[in-house]
Amino acid sequence: MDVSGGLLGKGFGKWPGNRWLFFLMCLPVLSLLIFACGQEKPLIVEVDFDQVEFADFVEPDFPYITTSIDARDLGKRFPTDNISARALAVKVGETAYMAFDPDMLRWTVGWTGDFLPMVTMAQISYNSFYDKNNKIPTIGGYPHFATGQYPGWVKGDEPMFLDPRPANPYPGAPSWGALDAKDARWEGHYLQQDGIVLSYTVGETSILERPGSFQQDGVMVFTRSFEINPHQEAMHVAVAEVKDGIRAELKGHTARLYHGDSTELVTAVSLVGDLTGVKVQVKDNRYLYVTFPGSSDKTRKLGLGIYTVESSDVAIDDFLSGFDWSVPEVEKGFAPRWKERVLTQGQLAPDTAAFVTDRLTLPVPNPWNRNVRVVDLDFFEKDKAALVTFEGDVWVLEGISKNLNRLSWRRFASGLYEPQSISVVDGQVYVYGKEGIVRLHDLNEDGEADFYENFSNIMAQSIETREWASDMVKDPAGGFYIAKFGALDMGPETSSPKAIMGFRAGSQHGGAVFKVSADGREMEMVASGFRGPYLGIDPKTGRLSGSDQQGHHMPSTPIMLIEPGDYYGVAATAHRTDLPEITPPLTWIPHAEDRSGVSQLWVHSDRMGPLNGKMIHFSYGRPGLFQVLVDEAEGVRQGAVSVIKGDYPAPTMKAEINPGDGWVYLGGFALWGHKSEVLTALLRLRYTGLESTLPEKFQARDGGVMIRFGMELDEASAKNIANYSVKRWNYQRSGKYGSGHFKLNGEDGEEQLPVVAVEISTDKRAVFLAIPRMANVMQMEVDYRVKGKGGTELDDSIWFTVNELAMPNLLAEGFNEVDFNQIFQGGDFALATIREEAKPTLEHGKQLYAKMNCIACHSIDGNNEGRIGPGMKGIFGKERPIKNGEAVLANEDYLAESILEPSKKIVEGYDEGMPSFLGILSENDIASLILFIKSL
Repeated sequence: MDVSGGLLGKGFGKWPGNRWLFFLMCLPVLSLLIFACGQEKPLIVEVDFDQVEFADFVEPDFPYITTSIDARDLGKRFPTDNISARALAVKVGETAYMAFDPDMLRWTVGWTGDFLPMVTMAQISYNSFYDKNNKIPTIGGYPHFATGQYPGWVKGDEPMFLDPRPANPYPGAPSWGALDAKDARWEGHYLQQDGIVLSYTVGETSILERPGSFQQDGVMVFTRSFEINPHQEAMHVAVAEVKDGIRAELKGHTARLYHGDSTELVTAVSLVGDLTGVKVQVKDNRYLYVTFPGSSDKTRKLGLGIYTVESSDVAIDDFLSGFDWSVPEVEKGFAPRWKERVLTQGQLAPDTAAFVTDRLTLPVPNPWNRNVRVVDLDFFEKDKAALVTFEGDVWVLEGISKNLNRLSWRRFASGLYEPQSISVVDGQVYVYGKEGIVRLHDLNEDGEADFYENFSNIMAQSIETREWASDMVKDPAGGFYIAKFGALDMGPETSSPKAIMGFRAGSQHGGAVFKVSADGREMEMVASGFRGPYLGIDPKTGRLSGSDQQGHHMPSTPIMLIEPGDYYGVAATAHRTDLPEITPPLTWIPHAEDRSGVSQLWVHSDRMGPLNGKMIHFSYGRPGLFQVLVDEAEGVRQGAVSVIKGDYPAPTMKAEINPGDGWVYLGGFALWGHKSEVLTALLRLRYTGLESTLPEKFQARDGGVMIRFGMELDEASAKNIANYSVKRWNYQRSGKYGSGHFKLNGEDGEEQLPVVAVEISTDKRAVFLAIPRMANVMQMEVDYRVKGKGGTELDDSIWFTVNELAMPNLLAEGFNEVDFNQIFQGGDFALATIREEAKPTLEHGKQLYAKMNCIACHSIDGNNEGRIGPGMKGIFGKERPIKNGEAVLANEDYLAESILEPSKKIVEGYDEGMPSFLGILSENDIASLILFIKSL
């Protein structure tokens, strides 16, 4: 066969030489084409969020968002007990929407016109980064149908139009949480290109449902298409509730309910498809529902339409004749929607300290103009991670390497509800947000999630906006631990009554920590009495740690080692009849050092140097990291923290260790109440091998405090008692926000303790500070300024709690024998009075404003973005509007009162959120601060 002709000319291919000549002639052109086709966009090397324009929170081609909805005030013909803490708001037409409540398996409301206002916390801060004036969403258009607080599906002989869930213990507060799984359970939803398919079970019967709509002759018809597996018992589905119904008309598979002042309106429901034995019914001229008889032999496929019009002449059954009521095949997944990858290049920090932070540049801008506020991450493998953002997106990051020179980002999932945690288990992604724990399935392995499975929604969620789904950690034995905020009395008001000062009546699971089983079907409470807990877990031992948010009934930031049955002091979130003793934390952290603590990471990695085997605590407000030292020798249990110095440009919230390089990767984003340079960041904490100044061990004992370092100390410097300063104080737990500082006798203030001698260990790496009058106390602070043998400055502080004083065993810690009787013999050792400055100064006030973290909440430049308190610029001498409707002059007396009793006169537009500085600041300190504020 002669194949030498064609485009190259007849006979051209007969000779090898001619082929090579042609190839060489075409090589430059081919190279150019290959280069042009394969050329990538320049890598993004840094992000300036102030210069980026993001699209709207709701993406026009994405079919839903997960949110909450208050539909109690739709109008006189609609139910007034209609509120959904969890709702999938689905776009079913150009201007038609339906909201599904997965807890109750009901459609909360269907409407046309405008969508929902973007007012949840994730939405309102999406483009206005520091806006915290969120609201409860209400529909933005005209309601067509709604249901009330009762199950969307029930099995048995009769429908149910009452809420079967346990009553809220607070009278007047709604019930929250999912239906009993044996009766009905939300299974998840499949994401199509142009819609979603719901999956749930009623009893043991699996059902798929596709919502939709169409318009005919000016009438909007909302549709529900079903695929119902065989079932033995009858089942009933609630379709709509009409409060002002007058009479009903049933004809074939259509029901019409006439309502209004003179029956001028009709709400109709009609069915098409496999309708053998199926009935559409009306109860009490109010409830429209459909009954399915028991059917054990086949899967039933049918469609339902619902509409409301002013004329009863319109026949909905005629409309449905052309309605496509099929449910698509879902098991094989759907085509991808986010095909593009975004390439970035990280920035390596120079090795100038023992620990440095590299930046992994985020995928901003991106083809969807999407914000990327990182909350948490976890690893598939050494160079691949999954990240979740506060806006509800999951991104997959690939190409993680030592030099971070080519990071590849792709979107994996979206539409989640204010998530704060992500975990990867056996290659599958789990996300914890307000909707519960969602397991994401990529059914066709195209790099995007197709099925958003409800792994567990048995943790109840109220509509209170500050009842965050705050944390989830993997239990090495299987399953997860989760934490939920209490319903803080902040943000928009709903119908929830007040529980105690600072708390509303939220869900039955708020302010507690739970263990979720490996299959997601069971949950048990581990500990309670939290205000706003976050977690950490030792991946080797399963030991659980936690922290809490300073505020009402939580006097400062604690770190806990959590055990089953623990109670941490907030009665509103105790969830038990008899309150046990309050479990003391491992340690407290002063407000000035960490005003908003978050999670912990237990480090097991040789690549992290002196942090290997330690716990790291993350601070949102600082922002930054603390090393946590645990003292459990001689039968005590207490801890200490010290700052891991580094560059932390954004709040630090969650972290994970890369199984490949062994370094710590951490993320976080800013809302309010922080001292951050940027909106969000993804960082890598890397140990460089340089000498670390961090303390490695501490003990608080009768007679003093032992601190061990990782380097040999200069003996003369280490033994000089003038190089140490020691203070202590207690907090008071109360209904006030935070706490002042109090001496052991209850008076406000702090106690200065003398260091009467310093002993140094035989290896010159540890010191024991001999301190008389040691006692159990909530907070101690040791400032030290010593040198290493090589001249390295160790100028730092350590903060700790003394829960129990055991006798010191210095021989076991490498010291020679110490005669404490001789050290303390004959000394009076009266507690020193902290020296007052001779006179207040503006400069001292400026320094205090920074040291006390005032700048995190109160701006001084007129720009109050990201601040939870009013700005200070230009306020002196002006009237301030107070929440009670009065006005007060901002003079010296008012400013002093606001520092010592900040909850007494709260400025209009702000919530209570500042602790008292009673016992922390002296009169001269306060006068200096006022001088500084007057100068602004």
